[in-house]
Parts: sequence; C-alpha cells; structure tokens
Amino acid sequence: MSQVTTASAVTPAAVLRLAVPAFLTLVAEPLFLLADSAIVGHLGTDALAALGVASVVLLTAAGVFIFLAYATTAVVARALGAGSPARALAAGVDGLWLSLVLGMPTAGLVALFAHLLVRLLGADGIVADLAATYLRIGAAGIPSLLVISAATGVLRGFRDTRTPLLVATVGFAVNGALNYLLVYPAGLGIAGSALGTLIAQTGVAVAFAALVIRRARHEGARLSFHPASVLAAARNGAPLLVRTIALRAAFLATTWVAAGFGAVALAAHQVAMNVFNLLAFALDALAIAAQALIGHGLGAGAAAEARRATTLMTRWGGYAGVGLGLITAALAWVLPLLFTPDPGVRRALTTALLVLALTQPIAGIVFVLDGVLMGAGDSVMLAWLQVAALAAYLPVLLVVRAAGGGLGAAAALAVVWAALAWFMMARLLGLVWRARTDRWLVTGG
Repeated sequence: MSQVTTASAVTPAAVLRLAVPAFLTLVAEPLFLLADSAIVGHLGTDALAALGVASVVLLTAAGVFIFLAYATTAVVARALGAGSPARALAAGVDGLWLSLVLGMPTAGLVALFAHLLVRLLGADGIVADLAATYLRIGAAGIPSLLVISAATGVLRGFRDTRTPLLVATVGFAVNGALNYLLVYPAGLGIAGSALGTLIAQTGVAVAFAALVIRRARHEGARLSFHPASVLAAARNGAPLLVRTIALRAAFLATTWVAAGFGAVALAAHQVAMNVFNLLAFALDALAIAAQALIGHGLGAGAAAEARRATTLMTRWGGYAGVGLGLITAALAWVLPLLFTPDPGVRRALTTALLVLALTQPIAGIVFVLDGVLMGAGDSVMLAWLQVAALAAYLPVLLVVRAAGGGLGAAAALAVVWAALAWFMMARLLGLVWRARTDRWLVTGG
C-alpha cells in the first residue's frame, strides 16, 4: 500500500511518534558503551585510555559509511511519499549489499593496521598495545555495523522507529552482559570487552537484515545482488560520505590533540566523548523524524508542509538542547565517579562535561537541520558545509595543541572542548544559512 505524507501528517504528535522510539533506540547504544567504559575503566587508566583510542578508530571506520542509514532513509521515504513501496525496498536491499561490499575490506584493513592506527592517534606503550588488541577483535564487527545502519535506514524510511528500538535494546543488553562476563569472570580483560561487543553486533545485524528481507519479499522487491544498482547507491551516497569523513576527521583530530596531553587527559576525553555521543544520539531522534517526514512530504509534493515541519522541529531541537545541557551540568560531578577511581581523570572529566553542557543548545539545532537537509536529499551542499566547518576548526585545534603543553589535564581538556564548541558553531552557521533558502525544497519521487 502506498504511504503518502499529507499536510495534516506533520504535526507535533506525528513527530513524537517517530522521535520518541528513535530517541530510545539511539540512546541505547551510547548507554551500553558507557557501561562498557565503566567495566573496562576498573581495569585501570591505561585500559580506559586504550578503549578510547580503539573506539575512535572503530567508530570512524564504520561511521564514515553512515550514509548507508541517512541516504537510505531519504530515498526510501521519498519513494514511499511518491507511492512506490517496492522501489523503496529495492533501494533498501541495495543498501544491504553495499554495506557488505564496503564493510568486509574495511574490517580487514583495520585489523591489519591496528597498531599503526592507534599510534597515529597518539597512543604509545601499554596503551597502544591494549588498544591494538581491542581493535583487531572489534574490526570483525564493522560489516555488521554497516548492515545495521542500512537496515535501520530502511525501517526509518517506512516511519517505523519502534522495531529498531526492540532489536537494539535486546542486542545492547546482551552486549553489556557479555562484556562483564568475558572481562571479569572469564578473565579476558579488554579483549573480552571487544569479543562481547562483536558477538552482540553480529546478532543485531542478522535480526535487522531478516526484517528488511521479509518486508522486501512481501512487496515483491528484488533481493539479488545487482551491481549497477549497488553502484548507483554508492554514487548517491558519495556526498554524504564526504560529509561524514569531514565530520569524523574533526573528532579524530580532537582525540589526537587530547592524546598529546597524556593518559589522564585521554582517558577523561574518552568518557566525555561517550557522553557527547549519548547526547548527540538523543538529539538525533528529532533529526531522524525530520529525515522521514521531510522525505515523505517532498516525495508527495508538499513543500510548504516540509517548511512548516522544519520550523517546528528546529524549535524543538533548541529546547531539547537546553534541557540536555542543564542535565549534563548537574551531573558533571557525579558521572566521573562511575568511570574511574583516578582523581586526576575525575577532575578533567568534570571540566570537559561542563564545557560540553554549554554547547547543547547549539547541537540541538545543528542535528535537526542536518536531518532536514538529509531528508530533502540535499547531500552535496551538506558535504560542502561540513568541509567548510572542518577548515574553520583545524587551525584552532593546532593552536590548542601548540599552546597547551604547560597546562594540567583539566585545563587542557577545557580548552580542547571549547575548541569543539567552535566547531559546532561553525556547523550551525552553515546549516542555518542553507535552511533559510528554498533550494533544498525539491519535490517529487
């Protein structure tokens, strides 16, 4: 049956029906990553710092292909808005195949060059050895992460955010349990954390792929590997790949700068980045609603309604950012107690969290506008805007790296996270400028 967005569909209730389950799904992963950090953190500061470096590499290796979710959501939603569910699912199946084509060689390269990669991020000694151990095991989960992204994008395009919630919650709960059992009772240390995560990721990927394949069969969509279609999907996602590489480069550079201030600063930065990801995923719930609703609306020809939905969700993004910022500030002295017994790491983490809290109203608007333009398929401009924001950020980071050598861990992290706040402001300026134009309001299937 055709699913067409009408003008009456984009209401606060419609946004909440998509955003609330999406929020719960998105925060499930960083919550369990925080649990993993707490488990590994009690192995010592070196292990926590190693997990931080390895996690950045893995998240970057998988994250650069996040267009598998974003582009798929936009294509599927627009096709449904135009009344073609079979075409929408065929595009989703192409995304699954593409995730395997990209994921398998990426996993091999990350495992092969694990030690080199962690050293490039500034890790050395025991921290580098532990990080490489985690990375060699965790790399095998990269294809699963990409399958999860593609399949989740299909379901979001169908405006189904409840099914991903159920699958993700079960999967991440299994991940947390396995990590504890393999790290401590089994005595595998940081390798046990990597193995537990790998097992859970594989199970979640199988479940998501099965859901998409079953829906595709029901609609009579093509399931076989079709090289031309998969190549077309790759071309369509190329601008978002550029955008994501630029975004990941910013976070990699930030970790490199933090690593230059020692293991204490790096360990605190790792936990702060996990909190950042938790908040980002929370705010991204509105972005996911924006992708689906804007895609459906423009596919159905409702440009005016897409504009109204953008105004509504941008306002909500700002409010959500203020709320999350207040919560983060209130917990800035409590959260460090959960992750490490090291007083130096705790002080540095509190400082980073306070700076992070101040950036959340900016982040709330940034994530919503990102989702709006993705849903509209305005991927080329998103790529240019992200590259411009990176160009504005890197010189600031280099100054921080050069001038912060005499600072303690807490002061150094305060400066690093203040620089990251400037990066978010640069993103905001570009996205607001684009959203004020009508060039992204392109209708049709």
